[in-house]
Amino acid sequence: MSGDRDHDRDQDDIEQSLARAARAVAGAECVALACHVNPDGDALGSMLGLFHVLRAAGRNVVASFPEPFVVGPHYRELPGLECLTRPVDFPAEPSVMVTFDCGSLGRLGDLEPAAKAASELIVLDHHVSNTRYGTINVIDPAAAASGVLVRRLVHELGLPLTRDAAVALYAALVCDTGRFQYDTTTPAVFELARELVAFDVPVSRLSRQLFEEHRFAYLKLLGEALAAAELDAERRFVWTAVTQEMLARHRVTIEEVEGLIDIVRRASEAEVTCVLKEEADGTVRVSLRSLGDVDVREIAAAHGGGGHRFAAGFESTHDIAAVVENIRGAL
Repeated sequence: MSGDRDHDRDQDDIEQSLARAARAVAGAECVALACHVNPDGDALGSMLGLFHVLRAAGRNVVASFPEPFVVGPHYRELPGLECLTRPVDFPAEPSVMVTFDCGSLGRLGDLEPAAKAASELIVLDHHVSNTRYGTINVIDPAAAASGVLVRRLVHELGLPLTRDAAVALYAALVCDTGRFQYDTTTPAVFELARELVAFDVPVSRLSRQLFEEHRFAYLKLLGEALAAAELDAERRFVWTAVTQEMLARHRVTIEEVEGLIDIVRRASEAEVTCVLKEEADGTVRVSLRSLGDVDVREIAAAHGGGGHRFAAGFESTHDIAAVVENIRGAL
């Protein structure tokens, strides 16, 4: 019974925070939107979803994400990418700023100073590891995607969805539910998908672009990365790495390999899978996935990252071999 009361109290807090966020957005002369560095489908889709709704309502709105100001080619047809503002042109002291799918200030990169200077900072996120760095924190770990919270905020604002907003929010939803495969896929998720698809979302074409379509050069790199994958049978751990040398040799960008983890995680022997990607500056970006027995969020959090029980990530200044050994030790 106490668990039910705690859940109800949490939901009441979320609803109150949503109402506060809606009042702040409604009263702002300009709304500045930002998502985390190296944005994924949920981050981009959530931000673009609210961007389109506000712009269609005649509101003054800007949207951006940190350098490197590049999105993966599989997001190329999300409506509104051409309207994004480069970080250097983002308002330095926004009156109201909203962040999406961003667990901490550090994930905002060169937009962090703007967030700190904002008069009102609204945080929309579904990561339980979120540090609640805003003046208004709308954090719901039960939400399947940050896009779900955007839809609820739009409803609270009393504004209509547009087709472009629906396409963006559908991308957010389908990306963070793994095409409706993860445990977060509830009847409410399907109901939201039904609502969005009614706006003539190009489901088949969008799904192919988001998950299946790659350049031949990527397929060659994929073959090399899979051939180099290692299985630690004792720990039920499978991992592989993509280095800058591999990227340069195959002429593939680091954004193109975002979905590699979803292929590696297909190994039936693996409880935990990992893909490590070497950045141009030598840092290592780590993606972790779990079937659920292991909470990979704890591993990521120990290295300054975050995420969920089933999917998490972090960045490290150690080399690939050292990072893998640290993960083995945690497992």
